Amino acid sequence: MTPADTLRFATRAATGYPLRTALMILAMSIGVAAVVVLTALGDGARRYVVNEFSALGSNLIIVLPGRSETGGVGLGSLFTSTPRDLTVRDAAALLRAPDVQRITPLTLGNSEIAYGGRLREVLVLGTSADYLDIRGYRMGLGHFLPREDLERASSVAVLGATLCDELFGIESAVGRMIRVGDRRLRVIGVLEKSGQGLGMNTDELVVVPVATAQAMFNTNTLFRVMVEARSRDALASAQRQVEDIMRTRRDGELDITVITQDAVLGTFDRILGALTFAVAGIAAISLAVAGILVMNVMLVAVTQRTAEIGLLKALGATGRNIRFAFLAEAALLSLAGALAGLALGHLGAWGLRLAFPVLPAWPPDWAVYAGLGTAIVTGVLFGVMPARRAARLDAVQALAKR
Repeated sequence: MTPADTLRFATRAATGYPLRTALMILAMSIGVAAVVVLTALGDGARRYVVNEFSALGSNLIIVLPGRSETGGVGLGSLFTSTPRDLTVRDAAALLRAPDVQRITPLTLGNSEIAYGGRLREVLVLGTSADYLDIRGYRMGLGHFLPREDLERASSVAVLGATLCDELFGIESAVGRMIRVGDRRLRVIGVLEKSGQGLGMNTDELVVVPVATAQAMFNTNTLFRVMVEARSRDALASAQRQVEDIMRTRRDGELDITVITQDAVLGTFDRILGALTFAVAGIAAISLAVAGILVMNVMLVAVTQRTAEIGLLKALGATGRNIRFAFLAEAALLSLAGALAGLALGHLGAWGLRLAFPVLPAWPPDWAVYAGLGTAIVTGVLFGVMPARRAARLDAVQALAKR
C-alpha cells in the first residue's frame, strides 16, 4: 500500500462509522478545550495581577508595618504582624533619603457618607497630595488634596466619580459640604473615572487628608507607606536608605517590611505561572482518558472489520501496511478532535472575557501547541495496541471472521 492508499483507507474507515468517529472526536476535543480554557483562566489571572501592580509605576517601594521574615519577598510579606505602629512621622522621615522623590502615607477605613438625605457606606482613604501623582490618577473636577503638613487634619474631601454621581446627580459637587462619619467635610474635587485598582474601586472612594482619616477612625497607625524612588536605577539604593532611616528611628531594630514593586511582581508572576502549569497538567489528564476511549473504540473496530482486514491481506497487504493504516486513522481522529477542541477552547475563553471584562483570559501560545501536540501523540500511542492486533490477524481466519 502506498502512503496515499493508507491515507485513503484511514479516511474511509473514519467516515464509514460516523457515530464511532463522532464519539472519539468529542472525547479528544473536550480534553483540548479543557487545557485551553483553564490555561486562559490561569494566565489571565496572572496578567491581571501583574498589570495591576505595573499600573502603580516602575519606581515604587512599599513600606508595611511589622516584619514576619528575615529577608526576601513572599506572600507573608503582604500580611505582616504589627509589633510597632507605622506613623505619619515615620513616613515624613523617609523624605530625608537622597534617592526618595516623594512619599504618600495610607490609612483605610469604612464609614458612612451623607448628603441631602442620601446615605451609604464608603471606603475612606486617608493620604497626602502626592498620592495622585504616585498612582497616576487624574482629576475630573476641582483639585486634589492640598499640599500641607501631614499632621494637619483639614476638613476637605475628594470623591470618586461614581460616588459623586450617586450623591449629587447632575448637581455640582465641588464646594458642597458632606458628612463622613461624625465629620463635616467640604468637597474640593472629583476624581476622573478609573475603575478597579488593587482590589479597590477608586470610583467609589472618599479621599481625605491622612490626619483627618486617623482622627475619624481614632488611630495613629498607617496601613502602608508608598515611596517613589527618583529613578528605576535608584530603586535598590532607595530601599537601603529607607531601611536605614527606619532602623535608626526604631533603636536599631528593623520591624517593618520594605518591598519593591519588582519583587511583588516577580512573586505573583511565579506563583500564578506555576498555578497555570498545574491546571494545564490537570486538564491534560482528560486527554489520557480520551486516549483510552480511542483505544477501546478502535479495538472494537478491529473486530468489526476483521473480514476487511483479511481481504486486504489476501490481496497482498503486509502486517506493516495494516498497522500504518490503523495508526493513520488514530492520528486523523486525534487531529480532528484537537482542532475541534481548540475551537471550543477559544469559544470558552471568549465567554470568560465576556463575563469578566477585566480578566485578559487569552490562552498562552504554549498551551495551544501543547494541547494540540498532546492530543495527537496520545491518540497515536493509544492506537498502537489496536493496530498491532489488526496486523497480527491471519488472512484466512480473518476472511472467515474468526
